[in-house]
Amino acid sequence: MNRRNFIETTALAGGILALPVDTLSDILPKKKPSHVLIIGAGFAGLAAAYRLKKAGVKTTLLEARNRIGGRVFSYKVPGVENQVIELGAEWVGASHERVIALCKEFNLTLFNNQFDTHLIYNGEYKKAGSWDFSPEMNAFWNKRREIWANMSEKQKATLDNMDWWRYLSKMNLTERDMDLRELADSTDFGEANRHVSAYAALAEYAESSDKNEMDLKIQGGNDLLASKMADAIGRENILTGKKVLSVKQDKSGVTVTCEGGETFTAERLICTAPTYSVMKINWDPILPSNTTDGLNSLQYARIGKFPVVFKERFWGSENFDCLTDGPGHYFYHGTKDQPGKQGVLISYATGDKADVLNAQNPERRLQLILDSLKPAFGDVSKYVQGETKYYWGKDPYSYGAYAMYGTGQWLGLMPELKKPHGRVLFAGEHLADWQGFMEGAINSGEEAAENML
Repeated sequence: MNRRNFIETTALAGGILALPVDTLSDILPKKKPSHVLIIGAGFAGLAAAYRLKKAGVKTTLLEARNRIGGRVFSYKVPGVENQVIELGAEWVGASHERVIALCKEFNLTLFNNQFDTHLIYNGEYKKAGSWDFSPEMNAFWNKRREIWANMSEKQKATLDNMDWWRYLSKMNLTERDMDLRELADSTDFGEANRHVSAYAALAEYAESSDKNEMDLKIQGGNDLLASKMADAIGRENILTGKKVLSVKQDKSGVTVTCEGGETFTAERLICTAPTYSVMKINWDPILPSNTTDGLNSLQYARIGKFPVVFKERFWGSENFDCLTDGPGHYFYHGTKDQPGKQGVLISYATGDKADVLNAQNPERRLQLILDSLKPAFGDVSKYVQGETKYYWGKDPYSYGAYAMYGTGQWLGLMPELKKPHGRVLFAGEHLADWQGFMEGAINSGEEAAENML
């Protein structure tokens, strides 16, 4: 039983998918809507709108940013022709059926974006293939899918009440194993293992590819998929720079008021905004207290991407990535298999490391990043051509890269946040099985659209 089926089974058993406010039941339309407002033109909002358009439903998307794509943010490398890096969502997994299908539908090319991981630990550099975990850690990892498949529902529920670090610590692993799992896993979840639900962690690793869905990328930039969906929806139906201030619903429909006083009305609404932005909206009727409590408690991962452009690809292989215990945390080749002599290594830092790097001035930050690479390559400052950054921990719309489900939150919190609110349905990567991925955002947006139909 995968995460979706397990959540639905436990939710239905407890009746937690019922409408939260009885007084809203009489304003809920009983037929397919002719017009739906969608808050957010990220992948969840675009996917919902595209599905509704196919069903003949008019949509109007209201996006606060001045661009579409949300937390998908492709960036053309300055001064380098035909090179694109991702400052937001990066990977398409081999199991991500909807993203792959949409790329095929829109004639977008997916290319292999897998890496072979090097390691810098305790000042020593180990090339890919020359380092490993202990036999005990490898034995557990090789059995993780079997362990997950054989767990009862009660055992999985218990697992959600434990953090991932605690779960691993019960296996009598070496300190080195625990350190390396921390370095590797925190790049997936965006925070330390002590903050992550063991259920969420084991479920993801049991259901993902051997590369943990770090398999593919869209040639030319992931935002090309956003652009293709926007064209199919109709650009005239997507309004950027529209910050939503209030949502009012009654028997006649839903009225959304944006900054500046502009209003929009429709029969139904899908809200795909991240939780920080949802909490900034004035809801009438107000959101149920359980929903508000859930929105307040769900944290988003502090992830920073700190790309450095180098005149030469001194790291030697296109499929280079490297875990480090230095401030740079995790490096990967952001311009893998893209033409040109120059190349970009992206320092991908999470949690406190991301906070620290973001707080430095550019010169100090660059030095910390280069110092992290010294055990492997020595002083590489002579190759530096430029640097930039994007710190999702201070993004003004999400204040984080993606949702990070903590102890006890996956089974208790997600179903609560998925509840409809009268004429309003909620969607986004934080409400999806493939949480934290573009696939999850698309799945969630399409699911909300299907529910409206």
